[in-house]
Parts: sequence; C-alpha cells; structure tokens
Amino acid sequence: MSHQVELFINGQWRAGAEGLTLPIENPATGETIGTVARATQPDLDAALAAAEAGFATWREIAPFERAKIMRRAAGLLRERVGDIARQLTQEQGKPIGEAKGELLSAADIIEFFAEEGKRAYGRLIPARAPNIYQMVIPTPVGPVAAFTPWNFPVNQVVRKVSAALASGCSVIVKAPEETPASPAALIRAFADAGVPDGVLGLVYGVPAEISSYLIPHPTIRKVSFTGSTPVGKQLSAMAGLHMKRATMELGGHAPALVFNDADLAAAVRNLAGGKFRNAGQVCIAPTRFLVQRGVYDQFVEAFVAAAEKVRVGNGLDPETTMGPLVNAKRFDAIETIVADAVAQGAELKTGGKRAAVGGHFYAPTVLCNVPLSAKIMHEEPFGPVAIINPFDTEDEAIAEANRLPYGLAAYAYTTSQATSHRLAARIESGMLTINHAGLALPEVPFGGVKDSGYGSEGGPEALDAYLQPRFVTRLDA
Repeated sequence: MSHQVELFINGQWRAGAEGLTLPIENPATGETIGTVARATQPDLDAALAAAEAGFATWREIAPFERAKIMRRAAGLLRERVGDIARQLTQEQGKPIGEAKGELLSAADIIEFFAEEGKRAYGRLIPARAPNIYQMVIPTPVGPVAAFTPWNFPVNQVVRKVSAALASGCSVIVKAPEETPASPAALIRAFADAGVPDGVLGLVYGVPAEISSYLIPHPTIRKVSFTGSTPVGKQLSAMAGLHMKRATMELGGHAPALVFNDADLAAAVRNLAGGKFRNAGQVCIAPTRFLVQRGVYDQFVEAFVAAAEKVRVGNGLDPETTMGPLVNAKRFDAIETIVADAVAQGAELKTGGKRAAVGGHFYAPTVLCNVPLSAKIMHEEPFGPVAIINPFDTEDEAIAEANRLPYGLAAYAYTTSQATSHRLAARIESGMLTINHAGLALPEVPFGGVKDSGYGSEGGPEALDAYLQPRFVTRLDA
C-alpha cells in the first residue's frame, strides 16, 4: 500500500513548500511504495525559525519534566512497535525481527538519556578568598542539526534526538530519504508525548542542499552526523569554518582477531551474526577476519557453513534471517568490489552472486586469502562479505588491525587475559569487544577514532557535546 511521508515543522505535518516529492522503494521487490516530501529553502527557513523558538521554550523546562515527556515517548514507541517495524522493513529491507529489535532498543535509548539528563550536574570550585563562589553550570549549546543514514533509520535518529532533548536543545533532523517512514513515526511519538512545538523538526530532501544551508546558518550551534567518512570530513570542515560543535560517527572496516586459544564455536556464532546482520550494512560489522594459523582452516570451514545457513529473503517473511541490500547502487558496489578481490587472487568460498530473483539480494559471501592489492582490503564493503586471512603472531595481527585509517570497532576472541590486556592497550579503535558482542548498548560509549570520527553517541559521554560549561564567579559582600 502506497504511503506519503511529510515534513514536521513547528508541530505540524506538512508537504514541502514547493510540493516536491521523492520516491520510496521497497528493496525486496524494487517497487515504488510511496513518496516523501522534499524540503527546499522556505521549508528550512521555517524549520530554523521554529527550532530557535523551540529552544527558548525547551531550555526553560526543568530536566525532571523533560525526562517525563521523553519517557512517555519511549512508551508510545513500544506500543506502536508492530506497525513501525513493518514500515521499516518495507523501506529498508532488514528482517522484521531485526526491525522490532531496533525499535525496542530505541525506546531504551530514550529512557537512558531521559534519566541521564537529570544528572547533568555542574560543580563548585573552592575559592582562593573568603565570600567568593565559583560555579560551573552546564547549559544547552542550542539548536542542533542532525544528519542520519538509512541503515538504522530509527536508532541513528534516536541517539541524536534523545541526547539533544535531554540536554535542553532543540533539533532539526535530516532523516534518510530512502527510509523515511520509521523516523517520522519516531518523531510522532515524541510529539504525541508532549514535546512542545518547534523543539523537534524533521526534513527530507537533497542531502547536500540541506547540509550546506543548515550547517552555516547562525541558528544552528551543533552538528551531528552519521555516515561515510568522505561526507563526514566535508561536513566537519563546514562546521569548523563556522565554529560549530560537531559529533562525527563515520565509516569503519572492523577487524576481528581470532586466536588459537579462542572458543571457536562462540567466535563463529557471534561474528557470523554480526557480519550478516542487516545484510552487512552496519558501520561496526566485523569485516576483516584475522585468524591465527593454528585454527584457520577450522574457523573457515565453520564460518562458511554458518554463511550458507543464512536464509535470504523478504524481511516480512518470519523465516528470513537476512534481507536485501538497500538499493541497486549498493548491490552494484558489492558486486564490483567482490569481483575485484577475486581478480586479485582471493579465494571465493561461498556466495559472490545474486541470491534471489527480484529486489537487491546478495548472497552471504566469504573470501579467503585476500591480497592487500584488493580494493576490499582498503574500502569498507558495507555488505554481506567477510574477508578471512591467516596470521601467525600477535604483533602481525595487531599491525593489520591498525593498518587502515579507520578505527570504529574491533573484535577479538581469546581465552588469554594477557592477550586481552595487550589488545585493549594496542588496538586503535573507539570500541573493542572481546569474547562477546558487547557494543551499542545505550549506557556505553559509541564512537570512533582516526577517520572513523570523534565524539560519542552513547553513554553519559554523549551529552557532553550538547552541553557547554558556563563559569560564574560571585563575590558576596
């Protein structure tokens, strides 16, 4: 059934000022299933004016009361999870179970930040003379421009919106045009929960047009972006040019180190699950599997078997465990990068082809002994492709793990505490999980280093970028 997604500006759902729309495609069928309103400059001006007025209102509401509204939004999201999950799957492709999990996780994120906002404490600094008080008061930075991707259309929005609202900021979200309905449903939950008009705005359109207008605008005081490293660098430079705070959660190429002493069954189970979740379209997905030579053949055999058990199909089918890639462009990119690896001498163990007729389905793929000359060893595939290469020594594995300019997530499996401690000290990534899948919980930091960005979108650290310390000193007579 066709649906139309509108903009949300100053508490009103509305079409774009110029009546323009963009098509929405179901990646499992290739069919156009709706349209989304395309914002132009008049819409952005209206959203900016609303955000400025909304900030003046929201910052004066006590954190305790802001938290009540946010908790109501989390409750509404949970009540509506079935309908929203179906929309998410139709537009993005992921299995319906994964879509529901994303929404339930989003509700948890809202509640975490609601409570954390009540604890954004300042401090008193002991003075050097009598009757002097020195105070540090955390204050909201101001209206925020948030830019989010299509792979987790709710969870990438909710992290930014929740941190902003908990801090007392207003926020304009530029959500993904490919998957617009579920972000709109999230914003509706906040609005229905009582977030005042103007505090939350939602726009869609041509990304470069919107970012180049919002980021330099004097109303915007903070920028948050999740997406590719090249685009993130451009937006970060633009924000810096205008002295705007920025949080950048960018691309990765996550190494997964498996040592001879690892629990292989757990390593295969967890890493295969992480690799093929959301058809590999996950910034923290394990991608470069570095396996110590003593267990290499055993690991490859078990991992290939796990890949071949993945059931590819329409995400609305409850038996599906992996859906399609989001669009034809993504399918073509995967096809090209796998073909290049094979041409360079990589061994194709399974997959490497279209998985079903119609839609953008690509088979779970395993490549072994991939040479450094292959593009996939340097560029994040962002798809259901695992690279498995052997290593001999720990130093060799760490050198390969740190070779690229990315540093978002890393994985390791070893039963040695000494090895674990050395990895924690030497792996260059913002996040490292050892012997389990322990990333992306609401209460823990989420972010990278090097070309994978800066700042955190999880844990109490996420509020730091939305609050600025104000120092006040007073002499009492």
